[in-house]
This record gives sequence, structure tokens and C-alpha cells, in this order.
Amino acid sequence: MTPLLSVRDLRKTYGHRIGCADVGFDLYPGEVLGIVGESGSGKSTLLSCLAGHLEPDQGEVVFDTRADGPRDTRRMSEPERRMLGRTDWAFVHQHARDGLRMGVSAGGNVGERLMAVGARNYGNIRNEAIDWLGRVEIDETRVDDRPSAFSGGMQQRLQIARNLVTGPRLVFMDEPTGGLDVSVQARLLDLLRGLVRDMGLSAIIVTHDLAVVRLLAHRLMVMKSGHVVEHGLTDQVLDDPQHSYTQLLVSSILQV
Repeated sequence: MTPLLSVRDLRKTYGHRIGCADVGFDLYPGEVLGIVGESGSGKSTLLSCLAGHLEPDQGEVVFDTRADGPRDTRRMSEPERRMLGRTDWAFVHQHARDGLRMGVSAGGNVGERLMAVGARNYGNIRNEAIDWLGRVEIDETRVDDRPSAFSGGMQQRLQIARNLVTGPRLVFMDEPTGGLDVSVQARLLDLLRGLVRDMGLSAIIVTHDLAVVRLLAHRLMVMKSGHVVEHGLTDQVLDDPQHSYTQLLVSSILQV
């Protein structure tokens, strides 16, 4: 099977400080990869480099495109990368406000993503938006409400609908449950797990919460000081950690 995403020798530095270094892995269709580590470990830098939000200093990020097969996204033109971000890729921010247009209605937020890939029929766009609001447990009567009128959990669910409405093949998630109450986190995790399963999504999830990766991720990478110190099946890594740093994370000795 051809990997959906192949990463080789990825490196990003900030002056003398290492953001991430020598990172490489393959992600296959339908697979979820979790990336964990304490604050400053490099996990968010890595995610930003993978998603094209940061330009790495070196390395390859090869994506298996629908039309042209595997291509290094770093060598794509800017219009090609923008189109990739509207169609096959999606990015769920920790703070939903960063991924939503707060002055546009809930339905408009979802509809804009459809329009970005060529949808033009207003009735069809609105119906699709209402359908997706229902799929993320937002009542259709809220379709014309602005996100500012929603709770934090509802805003995050709306951001997920906006991202997934075009059927992306790869979703990047940056602390998707961060800052939410425990009960809200649990509902959101159940929702994400169901959508990943039902849509056959591939995903890369950055989080400090080991419970999140245990529930969602098939494989796990542990980062420390910009380097991957352990990588394996999620249950194996969490139940039998080999690296001393992973052992500290699992035993909650480190504050992450």
C-alpha cells in the first residue's frame, strides 16, 4: 500500500534552538498518528511544518495526490498548496476562533468551504451545511446563528464541520480538546472517533493528553527537545514505554 503521507528528514530551527529535527515516518490511508510531548517538545512546530504553515529548513513532505500520485508538497506552487488545503487537507485548531469566521453564520462557515471547491447552488450548499451541523450535533435551527453565540464546545464542533464537509483525506488536529470542560471533551472525542471511523480519515493529532491519543490514535510518536524519542503502536507505547522520557510522561511525573 502506498503511504498517504511520507515524511523524511524534516528539520526546523529557530536560530540555535531546534524546533524539530530528523523526523521521518509514513502515514497510511485510514491511519491516525498521535504526537505527544511536554510544552516546547517540538510537536506543534512539527505539525505546522507538515501542514505547510511553517517552512522547514530541510526534508520532504510527500503526499499521495489524487491526480498526480506522490508529490513533495514543499515543491508545489502556492496555488497548488492552497487548493490542497481546501480539498484533501484540513486543519482543526485548538482555539476554534482561529479556524472560524466569527462574523459569518454557522451555515455560512460550512458553506464557504464548499464554495471554495466550486459549489455554487445556494440551496444545495445550505442543505449540505444543515446536514453537517446535524452530524456534529448542532441543531439545524442554529444554522443562521453566528459562532460567537455558541459555547466553546459548539464552536469546536462547528470548526470540525467546516473542515470535513469537503471530504478531506488528511486532517491535522492541534490540541482539538484543549481548554474544554471534561464532559465536553468526552462528547467531542466520541464525535471525532465516529467521524474518523465512518469517513475513513487519516489524521495527525498533536496533544498533551495521553487519554486523547489512546482513544483516537493507532500509532504514537513521543517528542522531546525537537526529536522523536519513541514511536510505535499506541497501546504498546503507553502500556510498555521503553524510553525514560516516555515513562515519565506515562507516569505523569512531567507537567505537560
